[in-house]
Amino acid sequence: MTLLAGAGSAQTLYDRFFDEYYFPFNPTSATSAGIHKYDNKLEDYSKAGVTARVAALKKFEDQFQKMPASADRDLVLNTIRASLLDLEVIRNWERNPDVYSSGISGSAFTIMSRTFAPQEVRLAALIERERQMPQVLAEARVNLKNPPKIYTEIAIQQLPGIAAFFEHDVPLAFKDVTEKKLLVRFQQMNGAVIAALKDYEQFLKTDMLAKSNGDFRVGAENYAKKLAYEEMVDIPLDRLLQIGYDDLHKNQQQLKAVAAKIDPKKTPRQVLDDLEKDHPAPDKLLQTFRDECVRLRDFITAKRIATIPSPVLPILEETPPFARALTFASMDTPGPYETVAKEAFFNVTLPEKDWKPERVEDFMRGFNRGTILSTAIHEAYPGHYVQFLWMQHVDDRVRKLLGASSNAEGWAHYCEQMMLDEGVSTDPKMRLGQLQDALLRDARYVVGIEMHTGKRTMEQGVEFFEKEGFQTHEVADRETKRGTSDPTYLYYTLGKLQILKLREDYRKMKGAQFSLAQFHDEFMKQGFPPIKIVRRAMLGNDSPTL
Repeated sequence: MTLLAGAGSAQTLYDRFFDEYYFPFNPTSATSAGIHKYDNKLEDYSKAGVTARVAALKKFEDQFQKMPASADRDLVLNTIRASLLDLEVIRNWERNPDVYSSGISGSAFTIMSRTFAPQEVRLAALIERERQMPQVLAEARVNLKNPPKIYTEIAIQQLPGIAAFFEHDVPLAFKDVTEKKLLVRFQQMNGAVIAALKDYEQFLKTDMLAKSNGDFRVGAENYAKKLAYEEMVDIPLDRLLQIGYDDLHKNQQQLKAVAAKIDPKKTPRQVLDDLEKDHPAPDKLLQTFRDECVRLRDFITAKRIATIPSPVLPILEETPPFARALTFASMDTPGPYETVAKEAFFNVTLPEKDWKPERVEDFMRGFNRGTILSTAIHEAYPGHYVQFLWMQHVDDRVRKLLGASSNAEGWAHYCEQMMLDEGVSTDPKMRLGQLQDALLRDARYVVGIEMHTGKRTMEQGVEFFEKEGFQTHEVADRETKRGTSDPTYLYYTLGKLQILKLREDYRKMKGAQFSLAQFHDEFMKQGFPPIKIVRRAMLGNDSPTL
């Protein structure tokens, strides 16, 4: 990119934003990005820390506002405003107990998850982070004021697993360390964290739960601002909701038609149940994913769907023990500035060896053939992994570090549909699985807006996921709970629909010269900013994104 070339003072301001605010105030994000000078630091969760963060953000907001408008300047400015909205208005640091307990476990996980340095070096950094963790939980007791009951309940539900993570998984990640002084120090610090987590759980149960009478809803005004700042989408909410309903109804009709084609005597739910029974044996699961990745990569190349910048496959492996409670299947790519641990891992969680056959079967239903195909597309080809490969060629600090969920998750979700449209499989069962996933994302879209603007209760959210999204009760309950604290999780469908519209507008502009591969390559060249910025780059205008 040439956006910042020759812009001396502007370049300095961008660098100052990252070096004086972004990394020092977000050391966990620094570790994830591959910047390891902050590995022994932890976020300051105190009220004074929040005040200092707000002051730093406002200083940079004032400076960036004075700059000429540009794509990167707008991206940074919106990132700043999104953070200020959360800190000053929505105030999750006062409302959500899980911010603290899940926050510190995430800070430990970033040190554990990649071998960017020897175990001894990473353990020393983790010990320093752990030394600061009990104080984080002490700050939580001071900061929390009238949380929504559901937030406190979710935090209580999560805490036993977080304590078990520090009890079992964290030591396991450093099992090869032999330096005795280091191990003694680690046992002291890790033990203190576990004790503090258990005390925090008791505090939430015996004290905070009874005081948790707050409202989880952010309200229409804040919801609209979140979308404007985080995704650069400023469509009125009533219009946005109608767009979501239209997509939901379209996908419902398609799912019913495909299910009837497979077995007209069964309901769509019964056909989906049959689909879930079609899965590989647990000991064949990793190889099945490997084979699928090779097949998808070769299909993309042969059909000229997109340029894949590297022939190297991600490393297919069983999810590391310390991450199994957190993920079913995931793409673990290195941060943009990682120089040592540069491998990309496609992690797949396998059933445990000591599980009973019924539990194994129930677990493996989640890895049916349709799920394997859509997961491999979403996570790897041409989803997150291919987008990551393109990101390595982006020569722009802003674009490497800042972006939008509607781009990253929208792209991966778009790919699920696009690849079937392009013929990667003609099996109607695969299309049925793709449509069920699309309906899950449609239900998130509708429930997120309606719950947070007071049009739908949590109970009605669960019902919507079940009846309109064709999801099981367990999935519906989990997804609705997620929506209470992740209001804008519409970004999967929102991003997909924006990309489909961009593709159609790009096709009209190019006419006979349109190429799907060129469209995809031009899209991924931009990094992962909001689609509005991508549209400006590819179409040269500010026409509507939806």
